[in-house]
Amino acid sequence: MLPALRVDLLRVAVCGAALLLLGAASLAAEQMKVLRYSIRAAETGFDPPQVSDLYTRTMLANMFDALYAYEFLARPVRLRPNAALALPEASDDFKTFTIRLRPGIYFCDDPAFKGAKRELIAADYVYSIKRHFDPRWRSSSYATLANNRILGLEALREASIKGKQPFDYDTPVEGLRALDRYTIQFKLAQPNPRFGDELSDPAVTGAMAREVVEFYGDKIMEHPVGTGPFRLADWKRSSLIGFEKNPNYRNEFYDEEPPATDPLAQAAAAKLKGRKLPMVDRVEVSVIEQPQPRWLSFLNREMDVIWQLPEDFINTVMPNDKLAPNLAKLGIYDLRYLSNDVVMSYFAMENPVVGGYTPEHVALRRAISLAVNVEEEIRAVRRGQAIVAQSIVGPNGWGYDAAFKSTMGDFDRARAKALLDLNGYVDRDGDGWRERPDGSPLLLEYATQPDDQSRQLITQWKKNMDAIGIRIVFKTAQWPENLKASRAGKLMMWGVAWSGNVPDGEQFLRIAQSTGKGQANHARFDLPEYDRLYDLQRRLPNGPERMQVMTEMKKLTVAYMPYKAHVHRIWTDLAQPWVLGYHRNVFLREWWRYVDIDLAEKARRLK
Repeated sequence: MLPALRVDLLRVAVCGAALLLLGAASLAAEQMKVLRYSIRAAETGFDPPQVSDLYTRTMLANMFDALYAYEFLARPVRLRPNAALALPEASDDFKTFTIRLRPGIYFCDDPAFKGAKRELIAADYVYSIKRHFDPRWRSSSYATLANNRILGLEALREASIKGKQPFDYDTPVEGLRALDRYTIQFKLAQPNPRFGDELSDPAVTGAMAREVVEFYGDKIMEHPVGTGPFRLADWKRSSLIGFEKNPNYRNEFYDEEPPATDPLAQAAAAKLKGRKLPMVDRVEVSVIEQPQPRWLSFLNREMDVIWQLPEDFINTVMPNDKLAPNLAKLGIYDLRYLSNDVVMSYFAMENPVVGGYTPEHVALRRAISLAVNVEEEIRAVRRGQAIVAQSIVGPNGWGYDAAFKSTMGDFDRARAKALLDLNGYVDRDGDGWRERPDGSPLLLEYATQPDDQSRQLITQWKKNMDAIGIRIVFKTAQWPENLKASRAGKLMMWGVAWSGNVPDGEQFLRIAQSTGKGQANHARFDLPEYDRLYDLQRRLPNGPERMQVMTEMKKLTVAYMPYKAHVHRIWTDLAQPWVLGYHRNVFLREWWRYVDIDLAEKARRLK
């Protein structure tokens, strides 16, 4: 009997140990600080050159390190070193920039490194920027970086395209060199006084290791490996993406300077000063496309933050632009801000129906623009959470002029009809719909998505076009599918938004630059005079002369109307009372590190 008794006792001991381990794991999970929020469109993958959407770029920005970053709370925004030791050393002509890296920054551990601890070096930035010029990756940021005229990079790209050969990463170029292990030098063909800003978005110019890209090849979208504060932990496509704290992340501490006029920022800076970053252990991003489930998930306290409150609920949540008392009583707090963006519809300039530069084609686009009732769109669809756009340049950056007015912001159906009549777009067969000047049918095709807001927006489009006798049909697909079709030049019209990531209007003006066709330039607008002015404003320092050039560029986009700019959005974010330090800097995507979760307050509130 004794052996059997010993076996039973052993079983009890083992089970008890297992229960203790499970209890410890449960306790650890309860003590883990997890930040949860949702996004309204599915992610596309995690390779910087292949990503263009705002939501995925936000995730990338928290995994990769750019050379520079914007201070989180400072207003006006200020650039500061991130992976760099100091701001760039610029030559007098603003054509040569020398940047020194901080030693001791390490990548996340990954099988590609074969067990070695891998330090970030200057060559990683050289390689990462070259990747945007590699035709293989079809980088959405290629045109943006090419505008800097980095000596030798464009020739290297052209050699790959013309020779139909793989891009040669080993060929040195004059304009992008690692002078030593920690020093990078850029040489530009033309001056750029604001070049440091171009190196501030980790979702674009964040450093990648060559051995990681080569190790994963075509599957690199699934394997982001950076030096930032977080790393990808788990991923259920189009559903839930989990990130965990990077154990190799360097010592960074909270040290922000908020404006004296912002009490919320002041309180956060005082409470969190000196804390090691990042402060949360894990971030979970859910994909919830429909507005009601997104709002309910926050209201039910399943989410810690609601980023961009759906407009459908703004009147309930923010009556008279003030947080509803029932929500304030729960300790929820709000942030409202005018976004650095523009929401617009584009006309494909190479499309035989809506494209072209002849007077009748220009008249058609301008007439359509005049017939769009943006004020009603703001009232009925956006619930008042936007302002009418007068140009393609978004607010909050240099070059935006709140006093600038143009026909881009006009609503005038009588003028729209007159323009159509004068240019031969008339109803010839008496069916109530206009035909083209050559007598062929005039039919607009507008790409859209299946979400509620898109359905409301196309209802507005139908109403507006019916009023001037133009037939319009809608082609529905998921956002990534429309993006792919747009880049291939297969859409006639589509509604898109463009967000700036630096405080300068050039970010918006590039969407009409010819070199960006198929990428930033969805409309495929191609006007030599516009390109000439674009290059001119890049060379000029900020001042009246540059502002005048930028104003002329705005006027050209109004005259030719490749884009109908609708609105600049006003967003409201909400945070639960246990979220510490949540704020919004529209030029900084890498905000996760600046937020903390008060577990004791959360436990108290959820009792």
